[in-house]
Amino acid sequence: MTSLRSVLAFNMRVQRQVLGISQEKLAERVGTSTHYIGMIENEKKFPSPEMLERIAAALEIDAPVLFSTKSYPSPKAGTMEQFQEEIINDIKQILTYRVSKLSRETTAAPYEGA
Repeated sequence: MTSLRSVLAFNMRVQRQVLGISQEKLAERVGTSTHYIGMIENEKKFPSPEMLERIAAALEIDAPVLFSTKSYPSPKAGTMEQFQEEIINDIKQILTYRVSKLSRETTAAPYEGA
């Protein structure tokens, strides 16, 4: 059985990697210490609901996504290649969403330098 701490730690690391930010940068965005973020990602601490919401906001995701097991490696998940492919697909979906959102924002605000 998978623990909530493991799923949370995994999803935080993956989302940080997607955003290209360090534990230090995440801690800065959340308003906490790098040590505390590290303790969460090492499954030594479990944040309060309020802190979970701040972490999710800093990671630019909805808080329930922190507990999604969609990409979490299961003992029955199969090979490492399958797991890596699932992660890559998830990252592609996130990037597609972010590019689409950025495109909508850029279209909505025309460039004033022209």
